[in-house]
Formats: sequence, structure tokens, C-alpha cells
Amino acid sequence: MIDVIPLQAFNDNYIWALRAGRHAAVVDPGDAAPVLDYLAREDVALAAILATHHHPDHVGGIGELRQAFDVPVYGPRAEPIPTVTHPVSGGDRVALAPLGVAFDVLDIPGHTRAHVAYYGAKLLFCGDTLFACGCGRLFEGTPEQMHASLAKLAALPDDTLVYCGHEYTLANIAFARQVEPDNAALAARARADAALREKGLPTLPSTIGREKATNPFLRAAEPAVAAAADRYLGRRAGSPVAVFAALREWKNRA
Repeated sequence: MIDVIPLQAFNDNYIWALRAGRHAAVVDPGDAAPVLDYLAREDVALAAILATHHHPDHVGGIGELRQAFDVPVYGPRAEPIPTVTHPVSGGDRVALAPLGVAFDVLDIPGHTRAHVAYYGAKLLFCGDTLFACGCGRLFEGTPEQMHASLAKLAALPDDTLVYCGHEYTLANIAFARQVEPDNAALAARARADAALREKGLPTLPSTIGREKATNPFLRAAEPAVAAAADRYLGRRAGSPVAVFAALREWKNRA
């Protein structure tokens, strides 16, 4: 059985530690210190590092971790991450034998040019592509790419646990409620997640099912979401991709 432990970094980053017995892997270690502290405190050995994309707040700690642990580093084949030892892309499979788990690699470009996700054992590590009730900015990709990437993730089973890279949930919910003020599931989520944050707890993991019910960026084909995009644009958006693009622009300006 795999335990997933959030290690906080910087202001709002999560480094995810996957643990089975005395072995652990980490996802997106932007800072080595929280990982080294956890490994020492728990007397756990690092078995592997997984990176989803090249941004420094997700890969900045890899070099220091590699100095302490000679372990494989998996990361997107087509992104500039010099610390990656095992480049991967969609269709590849990452087997972490010490943890008894394997992950399928999914190509999910949009936030960056060759962003990847890792999916297995009903766990999804999706970096900055899909957030709880939101999605990443389009720094290197197009609306078409990001919409397709989110659709790929939305097609996973509803009970898939979603582990993203940041604690942005309450701000994302506030925007989502501008888009869909009458969404009852979203209102319930706002209450539940606010209560978690008041206790200092993460709002993650989410689930794919929850995201499909409340995340406007996965709901571009819903009439209420399309109508909100039309109001923002002052004209009819038309296609779901155009609705998505309008929502992303709206959120950027919010």
C-alpha cells in the first residue's frame, strides 16, 4: 500500500512523498530541504524522483537530493531539466520496484511545452496542469493543447485521486463561483475546503469526479459555463475550446 504525504515548500507548493515501508519517492521537489527533513525524521530511503515539468519550483531541489541519494530521476523528455536521468513521455511506464507501484506517463502539454503526468494505483500526479478547481496558466502551450490535456485527465476514472502542485484551491473556487454561481456541488465544495484550510489542512487530494462536477475548466461544454464565457467576452464563444480560452483569460485578469 502506498501512502502519499504532502511536504510543503515555498509559499504554496506541495512536494508529494510516496511511501511504502522504508522506501519513498518524491514528485516535483522544488526544494530539497523538506524532503531531506522528512527522510531523516522517518528514517526512510529515497528510491526515485519524478518531475512533471521544468519550472524551478518543481525541480530546483533535485540536484541536492541526487548528491545525497543516487536515484533515478524521471522527467519529461522534451523539457530542459538537466538533472533528469530517465527521460519519459506519453506511453512510457515508470516502475518503482521498491514501492511496488508503477505509473503510466501521460503527455499533458499546455502549462509548459512537454508537461507530463504520472497515473497509477488510482493516483494522479499532474503538476501544474490540473489544479483543484482550476488549471495552470498557458506559459508555453495553446488553449487547444491545454483543453485536450484536461480532457485526457477528465477521462480517467472518477475515483482517481488528484495530487497537483499548489494549494490554490480557495482562490480557484472563488473564481469558479463567478462562473457558476448556481452550482450546488461547487457551493458545498467551497464550504468543505474552507473548513480544511481553517484547520491548516490541505484541500488535496481532490478526485477526478469532484473536478468534473465543480472545475469550470473541465466544464467548458456545460451550458451555464458557456453562457458565463459569452458574458465575459460580450459575444458568443462558440466551441468548447473557445469557452476554455475565454475562461483562462478571465482568470488571468481576475
